[in-house]
Amino acid sequence: ALAPRGGWILPGLEQRLAVPAAVSPATARPYAAAAAKAAKKDAKRSRQEKAKEAAKEKPLPRRRPLMSKPVDDVYLTWLYRRPSYELEQAVGMLKRFQELDFTHPKQFVYINVFLDMALQKKKKVDPFSSGVALPHRFTDEVNKVLVFTENEQEAEVAREHGAAIVGGVELIKWILEDEIQADFYVAVPAIIPKLIPLRNKLKKKYPSTRRNSLGSDIPRMVQFFRECHEYSVEDESVIKTRIARLDMPTEHIIANLKTIIQDICTFKPSNFDPIVQRLVIRSSTSEGLLLNLDGILPQVEKAEEKEEEGAADEDQQKPVQESVST
Repeated sequence: ALAPRGGWILPGLEQRLAVPAAVSPATARPYAAAAAKAAKKDAKRSRQEKAKEAAKEKPLPRRRPLMSKPVDDVYLTWLYRRPSYELEQAVGMLKRFQELDFTHPKQFVYINVFLDMALQKKKKVDPFSSGVALPHRFTDEVNKVLVFTENEQEAEVAREHGAAIVGGVELIKWILEDEIQADFYVAVPAIIPKLIPLRNKLKKKYPSTRRNSLGSDIPRMVQFFRECHEYSVEDESVIKTRIARLDMPTEHIIANLKTIIQDICTFKPSNFDPIVQRLVIRSSTSEGLLLNLDGILPQVEKAEEKEEEGAADEDQQKPVQESVST
């Protein structure tokens, strides 16, 4: 309380006003801790900034170019380029690995196909899946095929050729409720307008002429999809699929691989860069071997060059013929 107008002060109040109030340690401790913490943060931030500036000023170390072939039997793999092998040589190596490791001779052979999905500008090839008839089957497994038809004769033909499920619009409800599932779905043109409710459910497996699953030749469609080999793009640009068994003849393994690669190449126009960028082959128990793509990819560009050369030869022969006729 302050002194009243009369000018008198209560006893002891003058002494209290004259002596400044001391701050207790308990009250001052939180403020001191906060200030110390802020100072530490500032010091840490300044050290980080200095480290970043020093890293920017420091020149990047020059990487030596990778060497092509190692001289010794034991070497550091990251100092050398990954070797690539001819297809026949790589298959022979896989067979040799199996003998040396005493692994199962009938193990599967796999390929990893790394794709270039880029088109013009920012467009890309959409991830796809496909089925292909291999020249040499390597498994006795058959796919489960469902046939949509309302014709009794067509339904009987489908059953005779191995269709697992045959029916009409009554199957739509069971498919939407996941009571019925199949590996492939085939339909005749007459029933396709009634199957529109299944378009979003089946997605890429919806019957279409592009996938050769819509048509009137039921025996051919059923046989193809029962025995075909299916593959699909994973992670937007990689295909991982098995192609054969290791105990099969080398020429059969090569034929199956080339059949799948040729089918993959049909999903990108030939006037762009090849869709297959890298190709690795392996068995169930071996390391992956990088393949040389020469002789594996379809020779589309060379055929076009030959046509152009032939046209140029014709142009050169025309003046000669004209001079002879004159």
